[in-house]
Order: sequence, then structure tokens, then C-alpha cells
Amino acid sequence: MSYDETTVGDRLVTAGRTVTEADLVNFAGVSGDFNRLHTDATAMTGSAFGERIAHGALVFSIMTGLLWQAREDGDAVVAFYGVDDLRFRAPTTVGDTVRVELEVADKRPTEHPEATGIVSYRAEVKTADDAVVLSCTLLSLLR
Repeated sequence: MSYDETTVGDRLVTAGRTVTEADLVNFAGVSGDFNRLHTDATAMTGSAFGERIAHGALVFSIMTGLLWQAREDGDAVVAFYGVDDLRFRAPTTVGDTVRVELEVADKRPTEHPEATGIVSYRAEVKTADDAVVLSCTLLSLLR
């Protein structure tokens, strides 16, 4: 939706996506983050988590992908403008299915040459049992 069509309080819930073994392995390779929390199944069985956990940055990336797939009109987005108050609230593990719940928190006009305004969204990534694993405020420049 364009800036003018966006209203504070608008909500969106994305489809779900299951985190896989391949996601952890591929993200470790791309990011270079081979921390044993994400890559050492044997060491993690004896940890407080009991198993490997997904990289926080992977969960954030999955969130942005789910949001992009859910957009009805990607042409309205000029740019991802930033993220505030990012928190990883609980671990995400292989087999967890996550979705994103998004709410428009604020909007303000801007004097950007391509954008009409900046929209702030409260975002939460939740598992199938409604546990919040990530929360943040996303900012987008919209036409």
C-alpha cells in the first residue's frame, strides 16, 4: 500500500515458514557465523537450549522475506529505511514454523525525492504456539 493508503493501526499477518536444517547450514556459510550455538548439534544437546538454535540474523532475514512475499504492491516501497529496538526474545530451532505479525505504529511525511513518507511498523516474529522470538520496529520509505 502507498503512504497515503496506509493507516496507523493497519495489521498484517504473513504466511508461516518452517526453519530447516538447510537454513542453518546455508546461513552459517553465507554469514561466516559458525558459532557452535548454530552448528554443533552434539555440544548443544547438553546446553540450556537442548539443541542448536537459529542465528538471530537468520530469523530477521526470514521475517523480511515473509513480509516482502505478503506485500500486495511492492512498487510502493522505495526503500527499507531502518530498524529500531530489535530484540531476540526466545530461541528459534530447526522445525519451528514462524510467521510475522505487523502493525502500522506511525507515519510521517518526508521530503525525500522518491518517497512521500516514512512508515513505522511494530513487528513480531511468532512461532506456531504464539511464542514471540523476535520483536522490532521497522521503518520503510513509501511512495
